[in-house]
Amino acid sequence: MRRLLLLAPLLLFSVGCGVVQSSGDKATDAAREVARNAGEKLYGQRPRTAEEVGRSASGIDGVEVMRVTGTSTHDGDGIDVIVRTSGSAYNQWRDPQEVTVRRCFAIQVSPKSEWREDPRDVDCPDGTPLTFAPPPEPPRLPYEELRAKLPRVPEDGQADEAEVRRTLAALDLDPGIRSEVKADQGQVGVLLSVKGNGFDPQDCLLARVGPGTTEVWVPSRIQRMPGEGGCTIANAMDPMPAPH
Repeated sequence: MRRLLLLAPLLLFSVGCGVVQSSGDKATDAAREVARNAGEKLYGQRPRTAEEVGRSASGIDGVEVMRVTGTSTHDGDGIDVIVRTSGSAYNQWRDPQEVTVRRCFAIQVSPKSEWREDPRDVDCPDGTPLTFAPPPEPPRLPYEELRAKLPRVPEDGQADEAEVRRTLAALDLDPGIRSEVKADQGQVGVLLSVKGNGFDPQDCLLARVGPGTTEVWVPSRIQRMPGEGGCTIANAMDPMPAPH
């Protein structure tokens, strides 16, 4: 009987060890969670190129981008990104020393991707992590220059569309800046805009020249969202009320 009592704790210990997760497994789970969080940050419906996705992934803490395949998020199966992450863990019963692992996972970025989708375990590609050049800076809209050079019209006068167009031509605008001019009822409206991506606020500059007034302004962020009409020549001619 005494022998059985002595064996009981050993049997319980042995059974318990059988279900306790090893440090390596826990560290791998931690590495997978880093990749899952990266997938969450890359998730979205906005169209992006492979370079844009890779650049975004490389900027996430704890993530190394090892491979990017595909052309764009909205082409075929989208973009497949292989990332390398690390995780650490220890189990005081089985592994008294902390274990750190580096693992690779594949993240799919496309409109079909699911929120918090589990990344796939994959073999790490050979070679060093990919690097990406910073994105090109969008052309700067000439707010100060436009405000300084637009004509001032007397209160009993009338804005001259040709003069406003000459002012814009003299600014030597960047080719990436689109300009639009419209005259109506003695005033002239101006729109300068940079092409947007259809999801984020668009960069634009509005101006209006009329009797006794010359204004230059940037619409609010809400008005510059796609579909809100802030970056239009109509908003320059008849400004929308400020959002509350």
